[in-house]
Amino acid sequence: LTAAQILYPLMQCTDVFFLRADVCQLGVDQRKVNMLARDYCDAAGVKTKPVILSHHMLFGLKEGQAKMSKSDPDSAVFMEDSAQDVARKISNAYCPLQEVALNPCLDYVKHIIFAPPNASFTCGGGTVYESAAAVEEALVSGTLSELELKEGLAAALNDLLEPVRRHFTDDPEAAALVKRVRSYKREKAPPVTSK
Repeated sequence: LTAAQILYPLMQCTDVFFLRADVCQLGVDQRKVNMLARDYCDAAGVKTKPVILSHHMLFGLKEGQAKMSKSDPDSAVFMEDSAQDVARKISNAYCPLQEVALNPCLDYVKHIIFAPPNASFTCGGGTVYESAAAVEEALVSGTLSELELKEGLAAALNDLLEPVRRHFTDDPEAAALVKRVRSYKREKAPPVTSK
């Protein structure tokens, strides 16, 4: 093993304890690190282990992205995105009709829109769908167009995000926090020059 292969999981595991997280909610790709944190609790005699919630990894919105990437802001919809950002991102999203298993729009419909019990999805001129499978079937059969799916998905996502936007606009403490977080700029490393 390389030093990075040893140290990186340890650094990720350490985050759980430095953040004093009672619950770790991460994608299934981080499950091994989360389990390392729980194993460490046994070895160190820590009585309260973090609860691990591993969830499905959403596809990136661009072609060939198996998962979203924080380093590419157009690869996913984020909690702080404006309604216009959401509409633009979904409008430009990869949406293959032939490979529905790799379709990020259908992935969002299945894992976000239909996540709550008894959810429904309205698109395509007011048609109401009661399951992700029904949306997929309509898209593949052509009764639902790519444009209709994307417009409905953007509207549904914006409906979900609107209370969050209001919270971070109307609550002065939350608004200050967002402003502070946005003020942090990612520093770029100087370019490497060859001799």
